[in-house]
Amino acid sequence: MLKDRSRRGYDRLGKEAGVSGSSLHRYCSGLSVPADYRVVHAFAKVCGASAEELRELHRLWALADTDRDAPAVTAKDNPEWEPDEPAVPAQASPGPEALAVPAQSSPGPDEPVVPAPVSPGPDDVTPPEITPDDTGTPRRSRVPEKWSSRFAILAAVVAVMLVAGFVWMPDSGLGGASPEADDSLLYSSACKSVRMGQHDECVREVQSLLARAKGRLAVDGDFGPETLRQLTAFQVLAGVPASSVVDEATRNELVAQKVSMSTWSPAKVTKRIREVFVEDPDAAVAVARCASFLDPLWVLPNTNGSRNWGVFQISDARLRDLDGTPLRAFDPEWNIKAAHRLWSARHDFHDWPSCEAALKDEPKS
Repeated sequence: MLKDRSRRGYDRLGKEAGVSGSSLHRYCSGLSVPADYRVVHAFAKVCGASAEELRELHRLWALADTDRDAPAVTAKDNPEWEPDEPAVPAQASPGPEALAVPAQSSPGPDEPVVPAPVSPGPDDVTPPEITPDDTGTPRRSRVPEKWSSRFAILAAVVAVMLVAGFVWMPDSGLGGASPEADDSLLYSSACKSVRMGQHDECVREVQSLLARAKGRLAVDGDFGPETLRQLTAFQVLAGVPASSVVDEATRNELVAQKVSMSTWSPAKVTKRIREVFVEDPDAAVAVARCASFLDPLWVLPNTNGSRNWGVFQISDARLRDLDGTPLRAFDPEWNIKAAHRLWSARHDFHDWPSCEAALKDEPKS
């Protein structure tokens, strides 16, 4: 549809989008999926796609890329898995940047190890016999020494478990999990792991908590690219591994609601870009709009496992060159200045080839 609307051939469109005409023909014919979304974005831009069309194209590309790399379901992924049943291929999979989902690990060195209760032996639980005293009144005979010592050990173990519980679970007034955590749907067995491709109430709960943290997303119960981006951004801001899967650490941070995803508005981002890129403000704003829609928390995954971050979508490799991190890249002030450092190397936007090729079609701000 976009190609027909452009009224241009594959060779010309490919040259403007930075890809060969034959590759573009394969993509448009559905014979293959581009390994990098930037190719799709560049093609759409030279065809005059709107912002809404660009978002829809990214959603479709992410789903197609996810299906290409879908792993098989394992017992660790499904708590209701029957061990005697044959494995069934998964219909849903993590996002492109979460190609390898960590398995459920055994307790680490900082996790409590609860001692197992001591079970009394068969000869230790024989009740003491009842014998009458001198007045004829039945009385309980003395507890055997061996049974008494076992009882003392069992009582000591129970006491240790109780004391350890108070030490290991400090989040509530009595050392247990907080009432809010206990009541949250995310703490149920059905929501043990929430990830890309799911469509259920667990996803809706995650979206609601992200929205409550000032995330910008729809609460529709569908874990698509929009939710994936917001979840990854939240994980970075919360200081937990950016696995793009709602694991235990992420669940705790979502429920705690201590992280705010509030950030600069597009108008403020545009104003600051113009102030930093005094040499070519219009082009700089156009590149940022092309790369991230001027969203400071924008995340874009690549099929090689790397990701691009923030307003100018600085890649993992470039972050290392700039002594940056994903968290720093989410700071729009740092991101814009870092992009200007990259621009200053050759006084052009060669680090953003897809957006640079589409600059001529970008309306002036």
